[in-house]
Amino acid sequence: MATKIRLAVTQDTSAVTDCICQAFIHYIPRIGKQPGPMLDDYQVLINQGIVYVACQSEEIVGVLVMKQTEQGFCIETIGVHPRTQGLGVGGLLLSFAEAQAKQSGYASIYLSTHKMMHESQAIYGHFGYVEFDRRIVNGYDRIFVRKQL
Repeated sequence: MATKIRLAVTQDTSAVTDCICQAFIHYIPRIGKQPGPMLDDYQVLINQGIVYVACQSEEIVGVLVMKQTEQGFCIETIGVHPRTQGLGVGGLLLSFAEAQAKQSGYASIYLSTHKMMHESQAIYGHFGYVEFDRRIVNGYDRIFVRKQL
């Protein structure tokens, strides 16, 4: 099934929120609280024009939040609905983000993940991301990884 990536629109807010919650909910017992992406206001982020969605037959199966920071081009959040995990949606979203970073003139892209999200760390390593920092951010123990483009 073809996956298309597009900018999220206001009408996507509830589907985006649901996709993120489904993607991250299984981490609550491991972390001991809701992961940061589950607490974000996706209406606000969509209005800022920084949310993209991966769609299959008009259904949102993945979400990508990107922004430019003082540290560089950042993937703020990436999440794939559990029923489509392992089918390449996350890889497509990562490639899309990397292309956006390059197009914006950046030589690298970075993101952070919780230290307890071992699966995510393995995926990012597989795609060429390398750890460059660890720190507590808003009460979450984060691992920061970067990829040279």
